[in-house]
Amino acid sequence: MKILLATTSRHKCAEIADLLNDVPNLTLETLENYPATEAPEEDGETMADNARLKAQYYASHFQTTVLADDSGMEVDALNGEPGVYSARWIEGSDEDRTNAVLDRMQDVPEEERTARYRCTLCLATPEKVLYEVEGTCEGSVGYRPLGENGFGYDPIFQITLGTGASEEYLGKSIAEAPPEVKASISHRANAVRQLAEKLKAGN
Repeated sequence: MKILLATTSRHKCAEIADLLNDVPNLTLETLENYPATEAPEEDGETMADNARLKAQYYASHFQTTVLADDSGMEVDALNGEPGVYSARWIEGSDEDRTNAVLDRMQDVPEEERTARYRCTLCLATPEKVLYEVEGTCEGSVGYRPLGENGFGYDPIFQITLGTGASEEYLGKSIAEAPPEVKASISHRANAVRQLAEKLKAGN
C-alpha cells in the first residue's frame, strides 16, 4: 500500500514514518514527491474536519491514498484555545505563538494550567474515507519555554502524570524529553498507533 503524507512538516513526516515502520508492505511518500499544488483552506470547525478536508482534497487531486492530520494544543484556562487554530492562532513563528500563550497565562495558577494536545488523522482514497482516529496527550502549560527537541508548543507543554512517561520526565516539557519518550506518549503517536493497528488488521 502506498500512502501520501499530506504535510509539509518534516517533523511530522519523520514521526509518522517511525510509528508506521512495522506495517507490512507500506510505502510512504510526502508532498515533495508530487507536483506543487495550492493547499486547501483549513476552514473546518474541528481538527477532524480539517484532517478529513485535507485527506479528501489531496486524494482526489493526486488520485492516490492520502493520510492527513490536524493537531493542536487546547488550554483549559483559555477556553480551549488555541485549539483548531493552533498553527495560525497568532501570525508569526512558533516562538511567537508560544509566547502569546504564556502572556495570556501570566496570572493563571499552577493547578489551573491544564492542557492537552490533540491529533486527528484521516486516511482517504479518491473514493472514500478509510479510517479516522484521534489521539490525545494530557499535560499542563509551563511558565517558560524549555528544551530543544520539539516544535510548535512543545517547549511549554509539560509532561504530567497519566501520560505513561517515567517519573524522571514529569514536570519537564516535551521538548526536554528525548525523541523516543515523545514518540511513546504524544498525541500524534497515540493516533498513529491506532491507525497502524487498523492497517495491520485490515479492518
